[in-house]
Amino acid sequence: MSQWLQALILGAVQGLTEFLPVSSSGHLVLFQEWLGSNFFAAGEEELFAVVLHLGTLLPILWFYRRDIGQSIAALRPDEQLSKLGLSSWLRADEGRWLSVLVLIGTVPTGLMGVGLHDKFTALFSSPVKVSMALLVTGALLLATRLVSEERAGTARLAIWSALLIGFVQGCAITPGISRSGSTIAVALFLGLARAEAARFSFLLSVPAILGAVILQARDGLSLEGLDAAPLLLGFVSSAAVGYLSLVALVALVNRGKLYQFTWYLWPLGVTALVLLH
Repeated sequence: MSQWLQALILGAVQGLTEFLPVSSSGHLVLFQEWLGSNFFAAGEEELFAVVLHLGTLLPILWFYRRDIGQSIAALRPDEQLSKLGLSSWLRADEGRWLSVLVLIGTVPTGLMGVGLHDKFTALFSSPVKVSMALLVTGALLLATRLVSEERAGTARLAIWSALLIGFVQGCAITPGISRSGSTIAVALFLGLARAEAARFSFLLSVPAILGAVILQARDGLSLEGLDAAPLLLGFVSSAAVGYLSLVALVALVNRGKLYQFTWYLWPLGVTALVLLH
């Protein structure tokens, strides 16, 4: 299989699985195992991962552009700041408070990403563990069926819940554990409305994706002698497929159908375990 075609396929896999609750990292581990290990030369895999992450960042920024724009605009200091004091001023505007909660939720994710980066990275070399993690994600999604219509929307996002969701996002660095699936599921368990659960999950992913890019690029990425065409194909593929996936997932979350992905994850995990043995 040509490098261009592999880049196109892996970009589509990243875009599809970054947003659908099926673990993009887990799928990339399995697909690279099945497609072969000679996809990129030594040192180029890190660059390709960075490009795919940046590609999947674009759909989030576009889909939630109004929320992001309003939050950024609301952070601009005004005359109310001196009258209300910092704490009351931050809570006085919904968009402003949302920005604060995203930053708060990012703290546990960042600490886990930096402190446990090497341990999580080691899991990428174990397709068997990735397959088992896919089964765990399926079980978590199935549990969302327990969230009744009456329960959804009974709670509002608070500091402690943002910290908890951020901690879960940190755990989702484990390949095979879906970031979107685990964070949305926990938000639903906490009683958040479905649309709010999806929105906070994806806004929380923005600093997480940027942080992952920084971690991957911290040792330097060489562009010398590199064919840019496969990277561009992967970027465009991940961005385009990612947007369609994001739209589809938000619609499914709003309909209370998140658990349906269990019927994909469990057969995939079991099949992968059988093939790997």
